[in-house]
Amino acid sequence: MTLIRIFEDLRGLGYEGGYDAVRRFAKGWSQNRGAMTAEAYVPLYYAPGEAYQFDWSHEVVVISGVTVTVKVAHIRLCHSRMMFARAYMRESQEMVFDAHDRAFAFFKGTCTRGIYDNMKTAVEAVFTGKERHYNRRFLQMCSHYLVQPVACTPASGWEKGQVENQVGLVRERFFTPRLRVKSLDELNAWLLDKCVAYAKAHRHPEQTDKTIWGMFEAERPHLVPYVGRFDGFHSVPASVSKTCTVRFDNNKYSVLATAVGRPVDVHAYAERIVIRQDGVVVGEHARAFGRGQTVYDPWHYVPVLARKPGALRNGAPFKDWVLPPAMAAIRRKLKGSDDGDRQMVQILSCVPDDGLQAVEAACREAVDQGVHSAPVVINILARRRDPTPPPLLLTPTALRLTHEPVADCARYDSLRRTSRHGTHPDLRPDEQPQALRDAQRL
Repeated sequence: MTLIRIFEDLRGLGYEGGYDAVRRFAKGWSQNRGAMTAEAYVPLYYAPGEAYQFDWSHEVVVISGVTVTVKVAHIRLCHSRMMFARAYMRESQEMVFDAHDRAFAFFKGTCTRGIYDNMKTAVEAVFTGKERHYNRRFLQMCSHYLVQPVACTPASGWEKGQVENQVGLVRERFFTPRLRVKSLDELNAWLLDKCVAYAKAHRHPEQTDKTIWGMFEAERPHLVPYVGRFDGFHSVPASVSKTCTVRFDNNKYSVLATAVGRPVDVHAYAERIVIRQDGVVVGEHARAFGRGQTVYDPWHYVPVLARKPGALRNGAPFKDWVLPPAMAAIRRKLKGSDDGDRQMVQILSCVPDDGLQAVEAACREAVDQGVHSAPVVINILARRRDPTPPPLLLTPTALRLTHEPVADCARYDSLRRTSRHGTHPDLRPDEQPQALRDAQRL
C-alpha cells in the first residue's frame, strides 16, 4: 500500500493533519525498523545426490490463440543447481507423479531426499515439528524411486529456497514476455531446451569456475539410478451409461459396448485416461482438459452397429471418422447401395478378429479388382487366413481299379430281369411285347 493510500485511509478515519506529517512519520519508522537486527539465516550445503526440491508455479501463456494459466512443476537438484520445469493443465496428484518421472528420466537418476511444501497431493495431515501423514499413493511413488520425503515447516519457504528462486527465475526469463505456442507439448519441449541452455551458459553460484551443467554432469554418478516409470495414476470408480460412455472430470469417454451395465475404474494419468473393468482395459483415450467434451473411439460401437447398421451414417461416434484409404473408398462406394450400411458394418466387424491392417489389405485388393462388396472382402480375408490348399489324399493301391469303367449307359439294359413266362413282372400288359423283344436280344 502506498503512502497516498495510507493518508487517504487516515483522512477517512478522522485524521486532520497533512500528508507531509504522514510521510515524515513513515520515513522515521522505516529507518528505525531497518536499524533493528534482521532475522539471520544459516547457509546450507548439500552433498552430490543428497536432495532435490519440488514446487509449483502458475504461469499465463497463449496456446493456439487461447490465453490459459498453466501449472508449472519445478524440480531442482540442490548440489548442482540443475533445474527441470514442465507445464501441466492441472496441479493434481497424477501430474505430480508424471513430473517426477520425467525429471528423474532426464536426470537419469534421483536423490535420496525430496524436499516439499505441505501440498495436499502429498501431505494429508500436518503434526508438530516435521511429523507428517503422507498420502498413500505419494509414499508409493517415493518408495518406487527410493526417495525419503521431507516436508517444510508451514510458511517457511526458505527451507526450499533454491526452488523458490527457480520459480522467479523461470517466470522472469522464460515466461516474460507472454509465450505463444501451438500446444502444451511444444511448450514443454521449449522449456526443457531453455533449462539445458541456461545450465550450460551460467556458472555455479558456489563453484564459480564451473557451469551448472558441468556440476550436474559431475553429480550424475552420485544419483540413485533411475528405475523406470512409476505407474502414477489417480483411480476413481465410475458407472457406464447406455451410450457406452463414462464421465470423469466434467468430460465423457467411450468404452467397449460390452462394458455397459457394470462398474468400471477410471485410471487418470497426466496425459491419458485408461478405463478398466475387472482388470481388463475397456477404453483408453488422450485426456481432455476442457468441460463438457465427449471423447469417442468409434471401434467401441462396432458391435452395436451389427444390430443397428443405420447408425453408421448419423451416429455421433462416427462423425469425421477417418478410416484407412481402401476402407474409406469402399465405404464411399457402398453409400449408393440400399444395403450399403449393412455391408460396411460386416466389413468393420472383421477388424476385431482379423486386425485393421488385414482388413485394409483385403479392401485394397477388392478395390484393385474393381469390386466393393462385403462378401468379396470377407472371402479375401478367409483365403488369407488359410492360404495353403489342403493336402492331396492319395488312393491306396489296394483300392485302385484294375479295369477302368466304360461310359456306356446302354449296358444298364442287361440288368433287366424277365419272369418265367418271358414277361417283366413290373410291366403293364401293353408294355410286355417290348419287354419280350428286349429279352430276346439279351
